[in-house]
Amino acid sequence: MTDHILIERQGAVQIIRMNRPDKKNALTRAMYAKMSSALAEGDADPAVRVHVFLGVPGAFSAGNDLADFLVVATGGEGGNEVWDFLMALAKAEKPMVSGVDGIAVGIGTTLNLHCDLTFATPRTLFRTPFVDLGLVPEAGSSLLAPQILGRQGAFALLGLGEGFSAERAKAAGLIYEVVAEEALEGAVLAAASEIAAKLPQALKIARDLMRGSPEELVARIRIESEHFRERLKSDEARAALTAFMTRKKAS
Repeated sequence: MTDHILIERQGAVQIIRMNRPDKKNALTRAMYAKMSSALAEGDADPAVRVHVFLGVPGAFSAGNDLADFLVVATGGEGGNEVWDFLMALAKAEKPMVSGVDGIAVGIGTTLNLHCDLTFATPRTLFRTPFVDLGLVPEAGSSLLAPQILGRQGAFALLGLGEGFSAERAKAAGLIYEVVAEEALEGAVLAAASEIAAKLPQALKIARDLMRGSPEELVARIRIESEHFRERLKSDEARAALTAFMTRKKAS
């Protein structure tokens, strides 16, 4: 539903808020589509200078809605909504800032690898259980995480699936700052407003130089996505996803 993603403008800042609290912001294909459109429209609008991603109290995102993924895993056809969103992240023309509170699983972690600044609260836990579900890293994380965390830190996050606390994430370079829960949104929007006030052409060149060409990132996302689709239809992933859903229903 469209109200699961709320789009708001505060001056030159576009806020993309995930708003599905009953499911801890698990992302459906419709939610991915709405966020892709917001990024594209914001990039095309000269009045927008910064994109901000926010969740709800206690949940940035629990990752992908597994019901959607089980449809694909059991032989159904998946749409292009996830792919479109990943391309929008990789090719975003304007700075992206995120504010993370609480649960940040899967894409709830890897989205932040694309952001220029990420703030998180002390109760935040970043985790990517891809391998535990019979899947592989996504969103370009197999390229970005080693660049940011180093190879062993990236393996701990993406391979072992270890949880990274906010403090550990900051020490590793995954996030910019740890702030109190009640101060999170204010800190994020203050930083976004400061970015929006910078000279836009100079900032764009500086950002592009730091990020590098998106071609390598897009190529990696493509390779990851091919493996992800194959793994999603594998017996190993089907069994792991089904077992996970069964445990969730029983709890």
